Amino acid sequence: MSGPSEPAVGVLALQGASEAHVRAFARLGVTAREVRSLRDLAGLSHLVLPGGESTTLAHLLALFGLWDEIGARHRAGELALFGTCAGAILLARGCGGKPLTLGLLDVDVERNAYGRQIDSFTRRIHAEDGTELEAVFIRAPRFVAPGPDVRVLARAGAEPVALEAPGLLATTFHPELAGHPELAGEAWFHRRFLGLTSSPLAASGLS
Repeated sequence: MSGPSEPAVGVLALQGASEAHVRAFARLGVTAREVRSLRDLAGLSHLVLPGGESTTLAHLLALFGLWDEIGARHRAGELALFGTCAGAILLARGCGGKPLTLGLLDVDVERNAYGRQIDSFTRRIHAEDGTELEAVFIRAPRFVAPGPDVRVLARAGAEPVALEAPGLLATTFHPELAGHPELAGEAWFHRRFLGLTSSPLAASGLS
């Protein structure tokens, strides 16, 4: 994919699973840039906040001067964001006080809601359009009380596990780790993210 109107995509690469996201975009014909500094962030229209350890990620984002810039660029309608697992925690409005969150997505999260890493599991789920997806849950959080402007894209049973809001996409699982190309849902969330455009945060109801 190349063209002036197409998204310029980055994947935060301070800590966590950045390489798998880069490969997922490559399967869609998109070259994603690894982001470790403000210089790497320049010019991007889309950024993935990957899984990892949410407290460590929050600390590193602040240390490298990215925390405020990411929030400001999203609020200005310049940067769409995709958070997976720990990244979803950072996007949320709250997480019980630790770590600090960006407060961009109108949902609370409960960390490690399904147990420790040894309790990780894979489940087939269906997106809202009926597409079958493989969802890999690793120390996954739980979404709690999504706001009225937040759209549930997928559920595991009754649990919402994928959410969308203006300029935002978040999953409690790791879609980048889906390992079955025969599934129609391969890279489904990455493809959807490429179609997102950011918008000023006032449009989502948060302040």
